[in-house]
Amino acid sequence: MQMEKNQVFERPSSHQSPLPTRAKAAPFASPFRFRIFAIVPAWNEAEQIGRVITCIPSWVERIVVVDDGSTDGTGDQAMAHGDERLELLTHPRRQGVGAAIESGYRFAFSHGAEVAVVMAGDGQMCPSDLESLLAPIQAGMADYVKGNRLDHPERASIPFWRRLGGELCSAFTSMTLGQRIRDSQCGYTAITRHAWEQISAFPLWPSYGYPNDLLVRLYRLGLRVAQVPVRPVYVKKNKGMRPWHVLLIPLAIAFSVWKCRRIQGADRVSDKLLSSLP
Repeated sequence: MQMEKNQVFERPSSHQSPLPTRAKAAPFASPFRFRIFAIVPAWNEAEQIGRVITCIPSWVERIVVVDDGSTDGTGDQAMAHGDERLELLTHPRRQGVGAAIESGYRFAFSHGAEVAVVMAGDGQMCPSDLESLLAPIQAGMADYVKGNRLDHPERASIPFWRRLGGELCSAFTSMTLGQRIRDSQCGYTAITRHAWEQISAFPLWPSYGYPNDLLVRLYRLGLRVAQVPVRPVYVKKNKGMRPWHVLLIPLAIAFSVWKCRRIQGADRVSDKLLSSLP
């Protein structure tokens, strides 16, 4: 059954059933061996959203725009673009970028995606970097790939305070995980279905600290993470990092560690019960 293009989408709890699965579409001509959906979280991005959609390569099978409670007609502008690949999910109220991405992931992986990439509605992600971002997955070397603007040759274009904030967040995340993480807050990412199924037992951190939450889950579960230099892009009215965002990072990491421990503890209890059965 064909689903409506504009869907009101409330963020599901970890106990709700997944969205219904649509029959697979015919494969698009692509340099990759897996089906790719683009997730486009957007909040008040009416000015940028059309350009973002236009720049997404033709070999991306479907584009899932998640309008996170916008008040400027972002969803209408997205639909007006007329791209046949487009699906619009609408949060009735703003829930945060992490929640918007989670809505996109749940839709994508319940509709046949094998890999989901995030290309934010503010135009920060350079489309020419997408093939490089997907290369480690294509080579079978990664379950999750994140961009790294801090080591790109054009890193000097990053405003000083944003670069400093990015370095501090990356240092804190690296210290927590015991892994060297560069540009922990970069939202230009690609995730496989396998990785999403492993980490999606409970909702993502809903707001700015969601990349740190994701990284904690991935590393604690032993999934493979790759980092690829991507071009830093800053456009007019780019929202980006704010000073108080840095304070959210420890909270997001603590949330993720606590949740992972609870789930892993429950798994150990389940294993004990199963081993005791005759």
